[in-house]
Amino acid sequence: MQLSGAQIVIECLKEQGVDTVFGYPGGAILNVYDELYLHQSEIKHVLTSHEQGAAHAADGYARSTGKVGVCFATSGPGATNLVTGIATAYMDSVPLVALTCNVTVPLLGKDSFQEIDIAGITMPITKHNFIVKDVAKLADTIRRAFRIAQTGRPGPVLVDIPKDVTAQKTEYETVRPQPVARVKDTIREEDIAQAAAMIDEAKKPYIFVGGGAVISGASEELKEFVEIVDAPVCDTLMGKGAYDGTGERYTGMLGMHGTKSSNLGVSSCDLLIAVGVRFSDRVLGNAQKFARQAKILQIDVDPAEINKNIRVDASVIGDIREVLRCLNQRLKRQDHGPWMEHMMELKDRYPLHYPDAGLSGPFVVEEIYRATGGDAIVVTEVGQHQMWAAQYYKYSKPRTLLTSGGLGTMGYGLGAAIGAQCANPDKQVVNIAGDGCFRMNMNEIATAVRQKLPLIQVIINNHVLGMVRQWQDLFYEKRYSATVLDDGVDFVRLAEAMGAKAYRAGTRDEFCEAFAKALEEKIPVVIDCIINCDDKVWPMVAPGADISTAFTDEDLVEQ
Repeated sequence: MQLSGAQIVIECLKEQGVDTVFGYPGGAILNVYDELYLHQSEIKHVLTSHEQGAAHAADGYARSTGKVGVCFATSGPGATNLVTGIATAYMDSVPLVALTCNVTVPLLGKDSFQEIDIAGITMPITKHNFIVKDVAKLADTIRRAFRIAQTGRPGPVLVDIPKDVTAQKTEYETVRPQPVARVKDTIREEDIAQAAAMIDEAKKPYIFVGGGAVISGASEELKEFVEIVDAPVCDTLMGKGAYDGTGERYTGMLGMHGTKSSNLGVSSCDLLIAVGVRFSDRVLGNAQKFARQAKILQIDVDPAEINKNIRVDASVIGDIREVLRCLNQRLKRQDHGPWMEHMMELKDRYPLHYPDAGLSGPFVVEEIYRATGGDAIVVTEVGQHQMWAAQYYKYSKPRTLLTSGGLGTMGYGLGAAIGAQCANPDKQVVNIAGDGCFRMNMNEIATAVRQKLPLIQVIINNHVLGMVRQWQDLFYEKRYSATVLDDGVDFVRLAEAMGAKAYRAGTRDEFCEAFAKALEEKIPVVIDCIINCDDKVWPMVAPGADISTAFTDEDLVEQ
């Protein structure tokens, strides 16, 4: 049948099972929005307050479900406003398809009104991108975009469509998408045999889990693997929930703000089994001194990650779940009693702690965990509150912490929370933000209100850019350059002006009461939590230092 390009866009989204799109209209994309209007019973459109919010919402939708998130934007500034969200998704391997429209084909390259080469701009931050100048190629291009976004290591794909292409007609036939196959053909028998031999020989193995284990849905296989190997487990920020954070073997996060037990354990193990991690600088600290007593076995779907940031002794390339299944079948059950006893002793000796009195970020996070029974989807912005959310909330399931790990995007959380709440209407979504981050995209509260989303926005408000101030305090002799936010912005009144319910909490009791009320509400709730500007995230590893040198406030006092 003959369909216009705009009709083909919508039909292709329906082919792919897309039920929600986040976006903001404009002239170049008007044909697509006009067609979307006719299909609003099949595809819900969420109008965000800003295109960046749309990209983050599509990201949150994808991270919380494992499905491809979709966002729309028009040409020029509409398209460029997606860039930060696309880069965020790229750094954290999030499957996302961004559909933009551009000026007509004859006007391309002529500095036309609201023209931008968005394909060129996003080339370094997408798995692939397309500009479709022939309507006959449009359907297959969109199908390829969805397949690329999901295949192997996921990531964002951008499709740019000139406006005249959305108006032109061509023959269209529905095509049922084929299931995306897991990467198995790269799993070599000799690599599995070498990995199994290294595990059999180890006396002090440590399992280090990253976001790849979450993406592959490998939680059950990972749990079995951990029991067979009889090893302690630590994780990255992106790996939260892949292994049960309430489990006895779990020792906490690794790296700059990891637990002392994890940092010391990895520094003394004889085999580090890295499962779906990319060895970020925030994990490694001093790469020359990282796990220097250990052999390193890396398991990853992306061969580009092997030996990229740190040299490894062996690797297995393939889908994490499939690799772990192979190893679980091959391995004999191990017994590392003395090593496990040592690690549990370290875990008991170096627990996370914070002051017993006063409202603080860690208390807020622990109360959120208690009040929700650990069953919320937690979203964060970036900074101190992000680290507290990683440290003090116990993630027992994957896809329950959504956070910008690789790019560290301030302003990410509220849009992502909207996407997660749209995708999971029966779940409680809580976005934890610092006051600096909240300012960046707080206009999305209006989006949450318009959509009647029962999400809870918690602001850890210390009236400063907390993490930057922490570095200024520790490493810049307390020169607080441009980090004090003392302009008197009233977040409660702002939230109420946008139609949300809002509370302010300055004590523990006030927060507990406000959060309990928020859980009963069916509309967005903002809770402004006032904490001390000098509160810090502990433990901490100094930039470029060995992770075994992690220190706390108590260590500073002892010096």
